[in-house]
Amino acid sequence: MKLPKFFKRILTTGLAVAVAIGVAGCGGSGGSDSGENFIRIATGGTAGTYYPIGGAIADVISKDIPGMSATAQSTGASVANINMIRDGQVDLAIVQNDVAYYALNGTDMFDTKFDGLRGIASLYPETCQFVTREDSGITSIAGLRGKKVAVGAAGSGVEANVRQILKIYGITYEDIDAKFLSFAEGASALKDGSVDVACLTAGYPTASVQDVASMKKIRIIPIEDDKIESLIKDYPFYTPTVIPAGSYQGLYEDVKTVSVMAILVASDKVNEDTGYKIAKSIFGNLDKISAAHPAAEKIKKDTATAGLDFIKMNEGAAKFFKE
Repeated sequence: MKLPKFFKRILTTGLAVAVAIGVAGCGGSGGSDSGENFIRIATGGTAGTYYPIGGAIADVISKDIPGMSATAQSTGASVANINMIRDGQVDLAIVQNDVAYYALNGTDMFDTKFDGLRGIASLYPETCQFVTREDSGITSIAGLRGKKVAVGAAGSGVEANVRQILKIYGITYEDIDAKFLSFAEGASALKDGSVDVACLTAGYPTASVQDVASMKKIRIIPIEDDKIESLIKDYPFYTPTVIPAGSYQGLYEDVKTVSVMAILVASDKVNEDTGYKIAKSIFGNLDKISAAHPAAEKIKKDTATAGLDFIKMNEGAAKFFKE
């Protein structure tokens, strides 16, 4: 199902933090021989994982690289972040690898191809989580027919994941009552009973799900093995994932689902020297970054290029990973 064009750019207006000091494009991103360089990092909503991890990355860059100052901004996440790079509003962004793939190829929520992205590093798996209350009686994705489902913000990477997973079950938005809600909005609606299921794609444990689990008994709806196999055949950027028992309060059994990768991308205007310094700073300070959120504990140098085969790497970052 192709989204109406009205939705495709809606997230670009969703900033919760104003853009830092007015530096045009990436002119400050290592391209100047004098003065301090400014790096602007687009993250995600405050209830997700991008925001705290992006903030930690900004902090280590600012402290570790002489003459460089980085700021992290709360945004509408992947789709908005890529549009912000394209429009010159930010220099770096955390995005889902599948959304980067859509942008490079001009598919799904992107009308035209955008080749101005460069890979810095693959960070951690982002897990597709279909969350319901235990008393809902919903135990499978097939059971979503006729239910009120928070599918993610309109045109977002999360919403694309939901459409693809539902498709494997032969379900479209005509079969459910789709609510276009963000992480935080979906969690709130799940708590008050406004929706039956809230969907999100984020590193687990996710703050919004933890919040729901602290007040209501929850269930993470599993995806069956044969459906996972079919999904990966159609969309090779997915990987099988198991959410371990105990990841959330009241989650007593492992749950099978799928993940995409959270990756750090840069504008193609970020030069080689800056890309090298950023990669070196991040992977030289993983202890500080992992302290920001449990999902960041999965950031490792030996998996830093996983899921990036389809995107050109920043030359400096690529040089760092070859060392």
